[in-house]
Amino acid sequence: MRNIPLGVHLPGNTLIHRAPAGWKFLTLLVFILTSTFLVDTPAMAGLWLGMVAVGYVVARVPLRMALGQTLPVLPVLLALGAFQWWQRGLDLALTMVLVLLASVAAAALLTLTTTIAELMAAVEKGLSPFARFGLPVETISLAVSLTFRLIPLQLATVQEVLAARKARGAGFSIAAFGTPVLIRSIRRARLLAEALTARGVGD
Repeated sequence: MRNIPLGVHLPGNTLIHRAPAGWKFLTLLVFILTSTFLVDTPAMAGLWLGMVAVGYVVARVPLRMALGQTLPVLPVLLALGAFQWWQRGLDLALTMVLVLLASVAAAALLTLTTTIAELMAAVEKGLSPFARFGLPVETISLAVSLTFRLIPLQLATVQEVLAARKARGAGFSIAAFGTPVLIRSIRRARLLAEALTARGVGD
């Protein structure tokens, strides 16, 4: 899944690879929240995206892999940007597209330099003090790890459906596209639920 965002881990020994997973996850949350509420011009959004690009350089992520992790979401972002341009103007649309692209790239950088096991351990450790108040720490860490795992799987499903329709020479149709994606998603969710139940999760 080299061209699926959040679907690749790149082993390494760089500064970003060696940074604690909990701090990287917290930095990602702060980055996304800050960019969402404070970045309001295309120039600032470009600076935010540049900061992420520096992170990719520090982590020594090959350019082809970096592009493969970010470019697949660009058509969706451009479609959203075009709508915002029509509704609220070019500056806001460009800002939104750059901020969202920076957020996706930052999340991809986290998964490129952090394994799911490290991420789960970091979330459990960070939330463990709240377990005494009844917070389901293990369930939350499992939900976080499943989210990071299922996003690339869902995007892969979308790409498979689009590729199948293209191979058959079929035109684009919302119903013809959405139905197989929905059926596969429900099937995956059911199998996942059965697997979790079999392992006693949620008992």
